[in-house]
Amino acid sequence: MANLTAIASLATAGGTTVLAVATFVSVRSANRSARVAERALLAGLRPVLAPARLQDPEQKITWGDGHWTQLRGGLGGVESTEEVIYLSMPLRNVGSGIAVLHGWYPHPEAVVSVDDHPEPSDFRRQTRDLYVPSSDIGFWQGALRDPSENGFAQLAGRIRDRERLAVDLLYGDHEGGQRTISRFGLTPSESSPEWLCSVVRHWSLDRPDPR
Repeated sequence: MANLTAIASLATAGGTTVLAVATFVSVRSANRSARVAERALLAGLRPVLAPARLQDPEQKITWGDGHWTQLRGGLGGVESTEEVIYLSMPLRNVGSGIAVLHGWYPHPEAVVSVDDHPEPSDFRRQTRDLYVPSSDIGFWQGALRDPSENGFAQLAGRIRDRERLAVDLLYGDHEGGQRTISRFGLTPSESSPEWLCSVVRHWSLDRPDPR
């Protein structure tokens, strides 16, 4: 009788162990499936901004003070007066989700390193909502209107001397997530007064950097 009791206890323990292992494997598989589904969902919402292509249509944009700028594909708008610096870029969203622009950061000095970026709190907030649809074009615009602020004179001097400029854009998806900082360069053309627009690097703020 003692042997039967011991055997029954061992069988019960073995069954419990098998059930526990099966439950663990099932939960781990479900978690893995949930992570895969979440990544697939986020991939469908992720925007990635790049300069518009040269063959993209022109865009005419206006500013709050009535100023107008004509943007051609691949060419940035760089305009400077004694009181205002107007900067703008035609953009193409090469990602699969709508891009919502949050802010911008102009670099008044020459940018050498691409290993770091400004903190999101240091970005200038957009005064109007700017959206760039997936697989379509849009634009970004920003203006400096205080000649006494730090960096205004330095940036105006770089524009006057036709030296390369750098502007960081902060944006995310339409759900408010997947924030990204993209560094754009504005390079003066040697044969015309135009400024060529390019993208240098992308930083993901809300997920591990793939590098």
